[in-house]
Amino acid sequence: MDLNLTLPQLKSWFLGLLVTLSAAAQADFKELDAIVAIVDEDVVLASELLTRLDSVQKQIAASKVEAPPNNVLVSQIMERLILESLELQEAERRGVQIDDESLTQAVIGFAQQNNMSLEQFRQALERDGLSYVEFRDQIRREMIITRLQRNLVSRRIAISDKDVDDLLSSPYYQQMLSDEYKVGHILLTIEDDSDDAVVEVARVRASEIVDELRAGADFRQMAIANSSSPTALEGGDLGWRKAGELPSLFAEQVLVLEIGETADPITTRGGIHIVQLLEKRGASMQREQQTLARHILVQASEIRTEAETEALITDIYAKLEAGEDFATLAREYSEDPGSALNGGDLGWSSGEQFVESFRVAMAETPTGELSKPFRSQYGWHVIEVLERRQQDISDEARRNMAMQILHQRRFDEELQKWQRELRDEAFVEVRI
Repeated sequence: MDLNLTLPQLKSWFLGLLVTLSAAAQADFKELDAIVAIVDEDVVLASELLTRLDSVQKQIAASKVEAPPNNVLVSQIMERLILESLELQEAERRGVQIDDESLTQAVIGFAQQNNMSLEQFRQALERDGLSYVEFRDQIRREMIITRLQRNLVSRRIAISDKDVDDLLSSPYYQQMLSDEYKVGHILLTIEDDSDDAVVEVARVRASEIVDELRAGADFRQMAIANSSSPTALEGGDLGWRKAGELPSLFAEQVLVLEIGETADPITTRGGIHIVQLLEKRGASMQREQQTLARHILVQASEIRTEAETEALITDIYAKLEAGEDFATLAREYSEDPGSALNGGDLGWSSGEQFVESFRVAMAETPTGELSKPFRSQYGWHVIEVLERRQQDISDEARRNMAMQILHQRRFDEELQKWQRELRDEAFVEVRI
């Protein structure tokens, strides 16, 4: 078969093949839907190839780029279908599945991306001649393959602390991982031939502007009223820039400013510059709400019923309310082996490591107070919240970002290796 055909010609080829078959052969052909490849325990059908070819050609036409020759296009699509078949077979062997609820949420996500309700999205698919059931089935297959890849390929990736340190210290990634700064800029122009008196007037005015800004004046209004820079009508906003993209003239000043802080005026040959750090974002801004808490846990057992356990935690709560020492009661009653000996102390925590009912109760308990007795899957608790703080986790955030970059880069490399191995070890017979 000549693969350098148009889509209608390719369809005609399959129909023509069907016409030349005997009645019995036609029945077999229809049942098999013209097998175009055998892939281990699975097959690729002509209808799958034609459907995918039609879809790809429409995408290429919509993007207005030159399509490759049809023989190349069909060959690429065939390889994609073969690889998908191998991955789906591997997923089935490993029991990888996507439940209906997760699938529905994914489809709803597609609808929302197109600003549609689920019903509107279904109707839009039907108007385009697409089956909603087939669309769901395709999304399920893609989700299964993604989950399989994530599970298997991630196991092949190892990232050491040295890898992270090397990445963080490299100039390229220092720029990539650097914070971004939103800077306001006001320029008071000074002509080159200006005398000292003119320069002095400009300096006085610059000092006045800085004083007003530090007193709370709106930077945007001050820039529109005073600046002669090209960004004056935008309120002097230079937009978001990484450290390496800031003008060298005032980069050092910006890096040490706090948000809302205005630097001292900077005088150059062409004028006087006033800069304010409007906003900042990035790893150094990462903060985590942490709580210092302690708790008492009591559990039902073979010798203590659930009702008796609830009565016990209620009695302990009453003692705490009456002023008895929390640490003493925790050491006496608490059945949490990790904290009982420390008087129930849980240390500083964001709460992410706790079960939801405990996390919610801790978040809702005011600082310096006790929670009401509540039940989790582990038993009955009373929590005392001692303090709360915003903890700087910028270093941790920066390392996490580096880990993500390294993982994604190595994931792509390992995915290609794994797919090649899967393809090389499989039995594949292409029939066109």
